[in-house]
Amino acid sequence: MIERPQAITFAGTPMTLVGNPVQVGDKAPDFTVIANDMTSRSLSDYAGKVVVINCVPSLDTPICDTQTRWFNKDIAGMYGDQAVVLTISCDLPFAQKRWCGAAGIEGVETLSDYRELQFSQGFGVLIKELRLIARSAFVIDRDGKIAYAQVLPEVKTHLDYDAVKAAVASLF
Repeated sequence: MIERPQAITFAGTPMTLVGNPVQVGDKAPDFTVIANDMTSRSLSDYAGKVVVINCVPSLDTPICDTQTRWFNKDIAGMYGDQAVVLTISCDLPFAQKRWCGAAGIEGVETLSDYRELQFSQGFGVLIKELRLIARSAFVIDRDGKIAYAQVLPEVKTHLDYDAVKAAVASLF
């Protein structure tokens, strides 16, 4: 597995990303993650839909909370059953379910990569030193190709939400 030392920072401290970074135009790597009910979900489960992936280090932090609430309010449900929004973190499924209930999140499906790290390594966003996912967003078109990718150079900053929204809108 490829390692990219000093690829990003966390509060200014250099961190290593593990995995091959995906590029716009690449076929999205399939992965298996765990849903809040402890069942497995794979990218192939969403075939034929636009898949918006919101990646957060942990839902229980202020920026991740704000980011996921934004995806729930501004993207989820906009395109009916033609698109799905997935929030993926390494939080345990039980913690994700608790957070969603407390935050009133209903439009975003939260999924955990805690077990196999298939998603985070497959997309090149695993922070080696923390075993967390780097703050990032990906949009996958109906054909399973990466249409948009944003990996932040500093974990403790916000995504460019307008760019994510425009990328999703461009597929409809």
